[in-house]
Formats: sequence, C-alpha cells, structure tokens
Amino acid sequence: MSFELPMFPLGSVLFPHTVLPLRVFEPRYQALVDTCLAGDGRFGVVLIERGSEVGGGDTRFETGTIAHIAGVADLEEGHRLILAVGTRRFEVAQWLPDDPYPRALVEARQDPAVENTDLPVAETERKLRRTLALMSEAGYDVGDTSFQVSDEVTVAVQQLSALAPLSPIDAQELLNIDAPGEQLARLKSLLDEEITVLQQQLGGG
Repeated sequence: MSFELPMFPLGSVLFPHTVLPLRVFEPRYQALVDTCLAGDGRFGVVLIERGSEVGGGDTRFETGTIAHIAGVADLEEGHRLILAVGTRRFEVAQWLPDDPYPRALVEARQDPAVENTDLPVAETERKLRRTLALMSEAGYDVGDTSFQVSDEVTVAVQQLSALAPLSPIDAQELLNIDAPGEQLARLKSLLDEEITVLQQQLGGG
C-alpha cells in the first residue's frame, strides 16, 4: 500500500540504519522540516540522477530510504542542522507536485530475511579498513576511521555500504539489492577494485 512522504533529493545515498546530517536553508526544505516535526518526523531520501540539490528541476532515482528526524539544531542565518536516521527502503510509486516541497507516493520495500547468518562481514570490514588506509597513504582525507559496525548482520551490511568510499551511482546500486548476501558480495567486489587502483597509484603503476 502506498503512502505519501515529503521527499529530500540529495547528491548522496542514505542507507537504512545509518545517520544523515543535513544543513537545511532553502525555504521549501525548511517547510518540509516543519511539516515533519509537526507529524511523525519521517521523510524520504532519494539520490539525484541528474541536476542539483538546490533550485529543483532535478531527475531522481526511484529507490530511496525513509529517514526519521532524531534532532534539530538552529544555526546562524536561519539555517538548521537536521540529524536523521535511515530506517527502511522504499520505491516511488508516483511523484507529486513539488509545491511546497518535493513529495511522492511511495511503497515500502520488504527486505528478505537473512537465511545465512555466516556472511563474510568481518572480511568485508577488513577490506574497507584496508581501502581507507591506502586512501590515507595516497593523501586522501578519509575522516574518522575508528568506526564499529553492528553485530546484527543486516545492519552491519548497510553500515559498511554507507562507510565505503563509493561513487553515488555505486552506492545506489548497493541500495537497490534486496538480499544482504548479494549486497555484501557486490560491496566486496567494489572494494577489491578500489584497492587495486590505489595500490597501482602508490606503486607508481
């Protein structure tokens, strides 16, 4: 069954079970936040396929993640910092008019149960840490690498996907995958490719 959600198109992907900080300044997104705070605090996040986050007129992907506002802080010049948490994925059934802010009818996507809990989460985490270490050695700013992931497999897969240094398109590909095992396998493959490239760069190849 479809339901209406305020929508926040972004240039990045939000995964379930991960945190999203947002600096809100456009009037239409200020209105979106006001609506969310007056209601259940939920809005949808989708990746922009073409266009810009500011000003509208963008083309958006259809699969996104429901976010729940966990905190709001007022900043200078009327801006606000929003802290939201991804909950579950959805599929856009129909885009509605963008006035006063982007909206859509969406259908929640049911994630399949994990039949095999012995997925290579720890191995993938090691690959991610290896990737970030090589990036740091190559001079990239990788931020805080002292992260920890959940002991719950389905949550850990989403967290690792969010932490990985991926292009938005690659991240969207991972978000589209239903089975956690398949998502983890694809993430491992992407990390292997990135490690190979970084090793060539560092080796002068």
